[in-house]
Amino acid sequence: MSEQRNVILAVILSIAILLGYQYLFMKPTPHPAVPPTSPTASDSTTPAAPPQVGPGTETVTPVQTRQSREEVISAGPRVKINTPRLQGSISLVGGRIDDLMLPTYKETEAPDSKAVTLLSPSGAPKPYFIEMGWSTSDQGVKVPTATTQWTANGTELTPSTPVELWWDNGQGLNFVHSISVDDHYVFTVTQRVENTSDKAVTLYPYGLIARVGLPVLEGYSVLHEGPLGVLDGKLEEVKYEKLKDKPFSADTTGGWIGITDKYWLTGLLFDQKIPVHAKFTERDVGGTPRYQVDYLMKAVTVAPGASQEVTNRVFAGAKEVKTISAYEEKFGIDKLDHAVDFGWFYFLTKPFFYILDYLYNLFGNFGLAILGFVVLLRLAMFPLANKSYRSMNAMKRVQPELKKLQERHKDDKAKLQQEMMALYKREQANPMSGCLPMLIQIPVFFALYKVLFITIEMRHAPFYGWITDLSAPDPTNIFTAFGLIPWTPPEFMHLGLWPLAMGISMWLLQKMSPAPPDPTQAKIMQFLPIIFTFMLAKFAAGLVIYWAFSNCLSILQQYVLLKTEKPHVHVKK
Repeated sequence: MSEQRNVILAVILSIAILLGYQYLFMKPTPHPAVPPTSPTASDSTTPAAPPQVGPGTETVTPVQTRQSREEVISAGPRVKINTPRLQGSISLVGGRIDDLMLPTYKETEAPDSKAVTLLSPSGAPKPYFIEMGWSTSDQGVKVPTATTQWTANGTELTPSTPVELWWDNGQGLNFVHSISVDDHYVFTVTQRVENTSDKAVTLYPYGLIARVGLPVLEGYSVLHEGPLGVLDGKLEEVKYEKLKDKPFSADTTGGWIGITDKYWLTGLLFDQKIPVHAKFTERDVGGTPRYQVDYLMKAVTVAPGASQEVTNRVFAGAKEVKTISAYEEKFGIDKLDHAVDFGWFYFLTKPFFYILDYLYNLFGNFGLAILGFVVLLRLAMFPLANKSYRSMNAMKRVQPELKKLQERHKDDKAKLQQEMMALYKREQANPMSGCLPMLIQIPVFFALYKVLFITIEMRHAPFYGWITDLSAPDPTNIFTAFGLIPWTPPEFMHLGLWPLAMGISMWLLQKMSPAPPDPTQAKIMQFLPIIFTFMLAKFAAGLVIYWAFSNCLSILQQYVLLKTEKPHVHVKK
């Protein structure tokens, strides 16, 4: 019958969507590993836009002479960076921001875990740095390079004490970089050129972020890692492996560019009113890939006895949703909030985050915030769910009469279909009612998964008991007796307590629903709790807690309806 086929199709579609989402989007995609013995680049390179010249040259540090990060940092003069959210230094050789750590974020959940390292200098393993400078097409004009020795007017950069770096090129040009930093993650860099010579010079301000070596990636298709930016109003995302064959470039006025990890971002927030040429590139340096995003601003002509300056900003830190949104509004940066990968369900994921964040501030725990979110969602969907459950209960009541009709008209399918439709209409029953709540939950489920997976606010967020990270799967496993049996079962046999609780609640909810009249359909429905239990065991614990609690509220709602409704059927004589 068409109603039964529709129900079966709806169930199969739900499973297919969840399976497809899990294996096509959640499953890590392989990435080529960088050999551990590959040499590390110590370099600076052209901004890769006209004029095709750069601020310095590249050299390669042999593996046997490569130094540790700490050794490189201590080897040369530096200006210390000291803010509540950032610790590190600026190298006076090259004037780069190339030493940065995030003291408020730890690498792991362990109490003695080290702070997250964001940037590292050239010459150390995995260099990752930010550079602002000037380029020129006049080979006779000296501009700062990667080896330029800058002079600073201070030894420490704090939110209340900006610093100036300056360098005299010996040809009548003084280059000055005024750098300030706020309480969070934004540096403001004003680049000034003072011309004391007797001829005008034309220069091009630039900014670049360079990363040597492929970083350790999460590797999920649902998450973008690598170069990205908003150019000409459009979000552009290019994966690392695509850059070698397809470098990206664009002209824009307004926007930003950067390199993103799952939780961290380095971004160049250039002046929103000045045209720039932006580019994402990769090149090989001694057998190691070097990834770069950069911009080149329009030419600046500095007349004799005059000076010119441009002001741009740099973001380097954690992708905190509210912090990034505040920067977007404060500086007028076009779509800076797209640095947080909210994805296709942006219209759901971002509002969901703000609801969860509000509830977190109310309850002090993101797990409780998820439970509160379930309550609000159930209240919003109460009329629709109530109507669905009433229809389901009506279906349960008409089961005996349906069986009679099937016996009475077993040889006349058309008549049986007609009588069944009439019965459904009289009793206000809907064969699809049982699938409706589940189908409605699927986009909500995916959007909530995205929030839990990509927002740093959920990173290492504990619940109670054994759940120490709501963004990670339940760490318990009933097949190892919760760690008592010393063996590692196959991945498909990982089943924690919360997924088990979710499966039991789903089974109880199914028992309260009417059994499908078709035997095939009934068997499919019986296996659903088992299938979903093992599927969701690999999802974030916060998501499983959401589904389990939602099921419990559904059971309560159905129970109340069953107790208050009159169990009668209007049988047609």
